[in-house]
Amino acid sequence: MATPDFILELRRMVGTHPLTLTGVTAVIVRGDEILLGRRSDNGALTPVTGIVDPHEEPADAARREALEEAGVAIRVDRLAWVHQIPRVTYANGDQTDYLDLTFRCSWLSGEPYPADGEMTEVGWYPLADLSLVDDEMRARILSALGEAGPARFEGGR
Repeated sequence: MATPDFILELRRMVGTHPLTLTGVTAVIVRGDEILLGRRSDNGALTPVTGIVDPHEEPADAARREALEEAGVAIRVDRLAWVHQIPRVTYANGDQTDYLDLTFRCSWLSGEPYPADGEMTEVGWYPLADLSLVDDEMRARILSALGEAGPARFEGGR
């Protein structure tokens, strides 16, 4: 996976210390199917995910990531869930804290394929069977598939 230039620049300044970044999860639905891909870094089956670039609107980041990673055009329908992901420590020691914004999205066009190498395979899976997805990603998906309404937020109790 290619690391965005702005993160490489930050890493030159802070080393492996934790960075706080905003990430997006695009839960892309087509009828009774969901778009999932197998990540090239860890083999996990996930929706499209990515990092919000500086000065980029999060919904625009979700659209960009869907096109870059899977070659599909989408409509971002709504924000479903805002939550902090537990700290990620990468193999090189870099630490990152992601605030994830999970969006419910609709497929518009394009046949999915692993467009930029971040995923080894991409395809449509039945919404009725999410057994191949880990618990964290399943929670994001179920949040996006839930009833429309205010976005779900963690904490603040």
